[in-house]
Amino acid sequence: MHIRNIHNNPYPFKELCSANPLLKNFVFVNNHNTSTLDFSNQQAVLELNRALLKWYYKVDLWSIPKGYLCPPIPGRADYIHHIADILKEGQLEKPIKGLDIGVGANCIYPILGSQIYNWKMVGCDIDTQAVASAKQNVSNNVKLKTEIDIRQQGDKANIFEGIIRTDEYFSFTMCNPPFHASEAEANKGTIRKLKNLGIPINRELNFGGMANELWCNGGEALFLKRMIKESVSFKNRVHYFTSLVSKSEHLPKLEKQLTKLKATYFTVPMAQGHKKSRILVWKF
Repeated sequence: MHIRNIHNNPYPFKELCSANPLLKNFVFVNNHNTSTLDFSNQQAVLELNRALLKWYYKVDLWSIPKGYLCPPIPGRADYIHHIADILKEGQLEKPIKGLDIGVGANCIYPILGSQIYNWKMVGCDIDTQAVASAKQNVSNNVKLKTEIDIRQQGDKANIFEGIIRTDEYFSFTMCNPPFHASEAEANKGTIRKLKNLGIPINRELNFGGMANELWCNGGEALFLKRMIKESVSFKNRVHYFTSLVSKSEHLPKLEKQLTKLKATYFTVPMAQGHKKSRILVWKF
């Protein structure tokens, strides 16, 4: 993980349980005499996230509706730290303002951006309940109210249009796009995860996540092609456009499109354990 990521070390479960006593119900000592969790248990991960947000990021109240994506915070923090490096390299003037496309019910990226780097953040989503939950997570914490603005995208055909206002300028945009092309494909991915963890397939079929969080027509590649195409219209209101790209085989077509649109682009590799990803960055 990124050198500045405070989650590089093992979880300090004693301190985390003091921050969130409910976490104690899920911590156990494994065969290697190490404290850990059953990370396939959604409630355990939810309580871990609450503890991490409270202990490290001073977020006292945080929750998500049942069935929505409960994100692993260390990996989300990595994206934020890499964006900070990109902004520093680009010598962008403060204050920094970022836009998270697809903020989700958890509102994690805006929370981390505001709490780690004091950035102003906007988060948007097409899902009404996700927007309501994200707004609640912001309003429940005094420190977040003046730093984060949550907006609803009313048109599924648009990404930036209807969200970025005519008088706004963003230092960057970010996105963790749904990478499956269909519900069936998303379920296959979940089954692979369950098998890798040695969990019986007849257990709950997903790790959390509503349809629009996990898949979209055309999957990750088509979504990002749409984003790149629409970004041209906002080139004077955004300095850096960024997105995670989970599948490296999608990069050649995306880079070809960026070249055609005369954008400058580069990729930043990311890795958490055995999981490898990358950030695609472009500007005009």
